[in-house]
Formats: sequence, structure tokens, C-alpha cells
Amino acid sequence: MYGWMGKILRIDLTEKKVSSNPLTSEQAELFLGGRGLGVDVLFRELPRGTDPLSPENKLVFATGPLTGTGAPTAGRYSVITRSPLTGTIFDSNSGGHFGVQLKRAGWDAVVIEGRAGKPSYLWIRDDTVEVRNADHIWGSNTHTTEDIVRSETEKDAKVTCIGPAGERHILISSIINDKHRAAGRGGVGAVMGSKNLKAIAALGSQEPTIANKEEFTATARLCLEAVAKNPITKDSLPNYGTTVLVNVINEIGALPSFNFQRGYFEDADAISGETIRERILEKRVACDACTIACGRQTKIPGRDRQGEGPEYESVWSLGAACAVRDLEAIAEANYLCNEYGLDTISTGSTIACAMELSAAGHLSGGPNFGDAEAIVNLVRLTGERSGIGSELGEGSFRLAERHGHPEFSMSVKALEMPGYDPRGIQGMGLAYATSNRGACHLRGYMTSPEVLGSPALIDRFKTDGKASLTMLLQNISAATDSMVLCRFSQFALNPDHYARLLRSVTNVSFTGRDLINIGERIYNLERAFNAREGFSRKDDSLPRRLLQTPLPEGHSKNTTVALDPMLDEYYNLRGWTNDGVPMSSTLSELGLHDASKQISDMYSI
Repeated sequence: MYGWMGKILRIDLTEKKVSSNPLTSEQAELFLGGRGLGVDVLFRELPRGTDPLSPENKLVFATGPLTGTGAPTAGRYSVITRSPLTGTIFDSNSGGHFGVQLKRAGWDAVVIEGRAGKPSYLWIRDDTVEVRNADHIWGSNTHTTEDIVRSETEKDAKVTCIGPAGERHILISSIINDKHRAAGRGGVGAVMGSKNLKAIAALGSQEPTIANKEEFTATARLCLEAVAKNPITKDSLPNYGTTVLVNVINEIGALPSFNFQRGYFEDADAISGETIRERILEKRVACDACTIACGRQTKIPGRDRQGEGPEYESVWSLGAACAVRDLEAIAEANYLCNEYGLDTISTGSTIACAMELSAAGHLSGGPNFGDAEAIVNLVRLTGERSGIGSELGEGSFRLAERHGHPEFSMSVKALEMPGYDPRGIQGMGLAYATSNRGACHLRGYMTSPEVLGSPALIDRFKTDGKASLTMLLQNISAATDSMVLCRFSQFALNPDHYARLLRSVTNVSFTGRDLINIGERIYNLERAFNAREGFSRKDDSLPRRLLQTPLPEGHSKNTTVALDPMLDEYYNLRGWTNDGVPMSSTLSELGLHDASKQISDMYSI
């Protein structure tokens, strides 16, 4: 095979058994790798009703056909599992350098199952795979863990690991690689912790083979030129990082503040990308094979070591969502999230939910909006699963339900929404509602056409045509996540760029249309997994506030989300029932014959 390594590593932690099986050419061409490959493995191998924190759940680390080739932004990897936070199929991907070393070790994916009898870590050096004792690093934060693991393996190894949050099975815990990069959402860290797996270190000496090196070099150069010309990837992201969005989203009245009670934050400039650059930025940071370099190495007074971030979502969730304007406190809370291994979006949003519960008199002694000291302390308590942190670590959905006001949780399928109020970005509302993993802006980034004008600006308040565009972006994004490339590449590149890269690397005659179809296949297989677990239209909704309560101020004032008409059109375009379940004929047309039979047997459709 070209591009792919042709092998899947399997590790049974219960039996300490290491084996491998081939990646078939059919599987590779149908699902590419990354997200798609992981979803295929889980759909076929996980029995219905598998407890996400049981030994029977599986955790898949997957690379893509472009990983390690030097293709622009092809330095990422995906983690796929069943989420303990949402109960849905879940994938989370991360940048940095770990994915490239895993691929160069000779593996397209690592499938981890069972539960180790004691804390363990994996050392993957090409074909040599060891399950090592991790008693001495259990309880360590992610930075210390990486340092120790590299000292015990090789200094050039790349490490992905969990912190104390994952060890304690905290439902909003993440997996951290290269100290600052996160496979951040859905409690993937808790799944890793439930397996007594502290870390994976990888180092490889193999290069993926490229079918047509001359064509690949020419295509990569063409893609880099496109990245260098696009204003977002050329100027905005390199100069200000993702936090360039703070003032942009606030100006249109869609920056959620006070737990989505408002869409405008008066102190937004204090936490903006411009202010970060002026006050705490040390230098730009890039992932493997990336020229955009949107990462920010930062340092705040009183801290011995530097950190990275905060990114847009972290600034929003720990800042505006909680009505906090103290940039240094936000940065410290962000650093702590990375060290404990906590998802910054869910952590900040859950704290904001607690603040609203407290303000409404439903959480005695709870935190107050605007309290900068509180967000830092609450991150610590959450990571340690101590005091109120025990409740916060379960996420806002469970917190709000426990205190009798589920409407205060700004989540979909129990996953906290990111920092875009869909009352001001209608298509984003549909993307949140129909995301297979729960509320997510990255399944289909409708902010791109509705706000940023990429590839063209459309009316953010209208619902016409939003269903078809949302579906298209979701399909393209699923393919991008399976190659595995950075989402930001989509600002500058289109499916034809991706197809040309893939053709030159794999010698498979992919077209742009093929990639959209592959994305549609992956999206439908995810949907079939969720339908098998009982998810349906009832779960494709938004918090009541967004549907019924207009924004009180700003340039999106007096708007709510008109979800139902968009949802009806979306289901029809997808070939799903009015209850949001894929028709068996739709699944069959996509080559998903096993899924078609299972869904047909369950729903008689």
C-alpha cells in the first residue's frame, strides 16, 4: 500500500496481549483512516449498550493516509471511542507531533481494549511494543508524565497521556499530547483512565511510501501557496491565533456570555487575541507539517514555566461564559486544564452553569459570575474531584439536572456547546443539533460562511439553504478528519486539493466528489451507531433558551433559533426518517450493508 502502513496494532490490556491485523485496501478506500477508520472498527466490534467505562469499550488511536508525508497540516491523529459523557460514538483529534511518530512506527491505528491490572503505559518503537508499569507516574500531571516517560524510553519519543482527571474517570477529562495539545472533548481521558492506561509513547523510523513523489511535491506546493494567499490562514491565524475571533464574534452579538444569557460581552477586548499578543505572548507555535502556526506560547507573571494558549474556545469558556475579564486568571485556568487533563470548553461552560445556578438561588455557596479567582480554584477542584469539583467534573448536563434546572445546561446530547451563540448564526444551530458527537462547531463550521465569508458570505439570520450547506460541510469535515488534516486547512483548500494530494500519495484515483461521498458514509455510520443506542430526533435539539428566549442586546438582538424547519429539510436531504434515523436504503447506497441490516431490524425502515 502507498500512504497507509497497512497494519493495525491491537493491545488487550487485560491479557497483556499484543497482536496486529492488516488494514485492507477496501477498508482504507471506504474510510481513509483517522475518524472514519475508528468509527468503522467500533461499529463492527462494540456490542450495543457497551458501558463506556467498562473494559469492553475500545479506544482507537488512528492516523490517516497523509500523516507523516509532509502534506500541509497532516500532523494530527484521532481518538475514537464511545463517550462516557454523551453515550454517543465519539472522536476527538489533536495536533502536535505524536500522530506522526505513531505512523512512522508503522501503524495506521492502535486499538486498545480490556483493562490493565495496574497502572500501565505503552512504549511503541516500530514493531516493538511493550506494556510497562506506570505505578510511579500515576497521579502525575501531564507535563511530569511526559518528562518521565521520555526519560524512560527515548528523548525523541512523542507522548500522549492523561492527567489526574482521566485517572479519576472525570467525564470531561481529555487526553494530552506534546504537553499542550488536546484530544479534548467527550471524556476520552476517562476512557483511557478506566483502562488503567496512563500514557503511550511512540517513536518510529519508517517513512510512509508515496506513490508519485513528483506529483505530490507539486501538489503540496500548490496547497501551501493557497494557504499563504488566504487571508485567514495567511494573516489572522498566524498573527493572533484562534483568539482573533473574540472581537469578531462579539461584534456580531454572538459571543455567549453569562452562560448564554447574553450574546455580547462588554469586556471582550480584555481577553482578545490582540490583547493576548500584547500582554502574554512569547512566540508562535506550529504543529507538525503546518505553516499556519496558530498556536501561542504564553507566560503570565508568577508562573515559573510557560504554557500554550488560551485558544479561542478556552478564552470564551473560562472568560466570557463566566463573565471573567482577567486574562491572567483565564490563562492560568487554561494551563491547569492542560496539566490535569480537562476539556476547557466543558470545564468553563460547566462553571458558567454553576454560576447561573448560584445566581438563581439553586446552588448554595456556588460561584459568582465575574469571579476570576473562582475559575482557577474550581479547575483545581474539578481536576482533583474534590468538593464541588466532583459535581463539575460530571459536566453541566448532570450538574443542572441534579439541581433541578436542566435548562441551565448549554449542551446538546450532554456535550457543552462551543463559543458561538446560534441565535446569531442560524446554521451553527443546526450544526450543533445534528452533530453526532454532541454540540460541536467542528462537525460543520457554519461560522465560516455565515460570519467569516469563507468561501462566500451568506446571511447568518436566514434559514434558507442552511440544511444543504450544513450537510456538505459535515461531509467534508468527516473526510478531513479521516485523512487526518487540520480543520483550518479548509479555509484555503477544497475537496479537489485534498483528492489530488491523496491520489499522488496513495495511487488511488480519488476525486473531490469521492471525498464528499466518503464523508457522507462516515457521517451516516456514526448516525447508525447512535441510532442503535437509542438516539433520535429528541436528541437533535438545543437548549430551550436558544429556541425561546431572544438575545437581549447586541447586533443579534431579538433573535432565536428557528431549528425545526431546518431540521426537517436536513433529514430529508440526508435520507433519514422524520425521527432522524438513517433509512436502511440510504445506508445500503453508501455501502454500509451491515449497518443497514441492523437499523432495519431495529426500526423496520
